[in-house]
Amino acid sequence: MTRIINALEEIGARHDVLYCDLWGCLHDGRRLYPAAVAALRGFRARGGAVVLMTNAPRTHHAVARRLDQMGLPKDAYDVIVASGDATQEAMLMGAAGRKLWHIGPGKDEDLFSEIPEALADQPAIERVGFDQAEGIICTGPYDEATETPEDYRGRFLSAQVRGLPMLSANPDLVVDYGDKRIYCAGALARVYEEMGGTVLSFGKPHPPIYDLARRRLGERGITYRNDQVLAVGDGILTDIAGAQMEGIEALFVTGGLEAARFGEDVENPDAAALQAWLADEGRAPQYAIGRLR
Repeated sequence: MTRIINALEEIGARHDVLYCDLWGCLHDGRRLYPAAVAALRGFRARGGAVVLMTNAPRTHHAVARRLDQMGLPKDAYDVIVASGDATQEAMLMGAAGRKLWHIGPGKDEDLFSEIPEALADQPAIERVGFDQAEGIICTGPYDEATETPEDYRGRFLSAQVRGLPMLSANPDLVVDYGDKRIYCAGALARVYEEMGGTVLSFGKPHPPIYDLARRRLGERGITYRNDQVLAVGDGILTDIAGAQMEGIEALFVTGGLEAARFGEDVENPDAAALQAWLADEGRAPQYAIGRLR
């Protein structure tokens, strides 16, 4: 049975590494959650290492710049790993061809411009129109404020007939930006896959992003076993499912994407409602908390 806790420090000493999700856990897309920031700083002050692990379809460079703008202190984390990083590696290695049709907003430009030194010698990726494409890279809808996955069904049918593989740079289906819920690349990828298209995903819950986290911490001389890690997240299909597949203990933040399911008090989820829902989902995170603190 999932244990509901009131603060990370209740269980933090049992773990040496934290994989912490961003949206819904550390911020709402606009503002940081001060208590969550304090929890991460406290975990590091006790000697732990914090990986900010996000399904953002951008590189860690862009994620870091955004967190700087939001005012996140540098002592709140050790490294950032993003779904965009793992997807970028696959893209540059030619996983979907060299001529790609990009679906996504302009803010994801860093995926194509900030190339890691280790992959700088790979042949260039050319962004082309749909008719010339060998594959697709999806970072989200073109217009997150107005578009839905259904807006892409017609073009996806043509892409599926042509056998174009899709790289999905963000496995998330939706995310809450302030009080507005918007679709992510994962929602478009699901439609394409349901239509028979081939989709390759690299963020949570898929293995590449966890491998990237181990490599990034290894570069800092930090090595560890999976039983020393705690994954924190509000995505049952991404954060919690990924932790389960990796053999990592998980702390489910109930006050994120699924907050409406567990009562009116976001800070104190209804235990019976939580256990029933988790059973229906077939997931059993070791811990749950209303908000990270």
